[in-house]
Amino acid sequence: MPIRFEHVSHVYSTGTPYEYKALNDVNLEIEEGKITAVIGMTGSGKSTLVQHLNALLLPSEGSVEILDRTIKAGEKPKNLKSLRGDVGLVFQFPEYQLFEETVLKDVAFGPKNFGVSEADASEKAKRALNMVGLPQELYEKSPLELSGGQKRRVAIAGILAMDPKVLVLDEPTAGLDPLGTVSMMSLFSRLNREMKKTILIVTHDMEQVFKYCDRVVVVENGSIRAHMSVSEFFSDSALCRSMNILPPSIIRMKDLLKEAGFDIDPSIHDIDTLAACVARQVKKHG
Repeated sequence: MPIRFEHVSHVYSTGTPYEYKALNDVNLEIEEGKITAVIGMTGSGKSTLVQHLNALLLPSEGSVEILDRTIKAGEKPKNLKSLRGDVGLVFQFPEYQLFEETVLKDVAFGPKNFGVSEADASEKAKRALNMVGLPQELYEKSPLELSGGQKRRVAIAGILAMDPKVLVLDEPTAGLDPLGTVSMMSLFSRLNREMKKTILIVTHDMEQVFKYCDRVVVVENGSIRAHMSVSEFFSDSALCRSMNILPPSIIRMKDLLKEAGFDIDPSIHDIDTLAACVARQVKKHG
């Protein structure tokens, strides 16, 4: 069953001078079992959109269907605790999620809150911390003493420890170095492939979208500008540029080669195949 937004609008500070409509009549279906990127300019409504998935925000109008649950405007959602166990949300700023005395206690808090024994919660926490690559010597440290990248790993581990069906990640690699970024994105890819997790990633990084994601949702001024496969989205760089989105480096390289007169197969998506294609043509005409 897909995740479905039907005529969803969201208004902040209703009835005040600061009233602001962040989402406007959003209709959207997100396929389960896929990695979907949610992209758009700062302030476009991306974070507002994904925070409706676990009822952190409620629709001012319309409804959201997720995992056989329906969240409707004007109705108090039921079974919120179980929904938030099934839909894990990692905030853009990880320090918002960290509050316990130690890293291990912080990551174990979620499972304990859902009735898991302290010993089992601790084991789940250790497995999750190992998954995100946080060294054991940090387990007894205060999470607030960690670097920004380490805090992000702890926040992600805290969600993974609860084994959610849907994982929602708001800029999950911000603050990580290049090696840490590749490691984290590879982890999300494995969770999707091997454990069939549905994953939504809010990101500005088109290289990540191109390499790791299946689908793209473009949010613009609170509305859905585009929703399509990654290959379709990046097949025409003019579409990206019309949305003020810089295409991935390989797409830009293909454009330059086409302008220089090379015949580039649209299905080429990696640098080695692209280099081989160019080499063949240079040899043929050399």
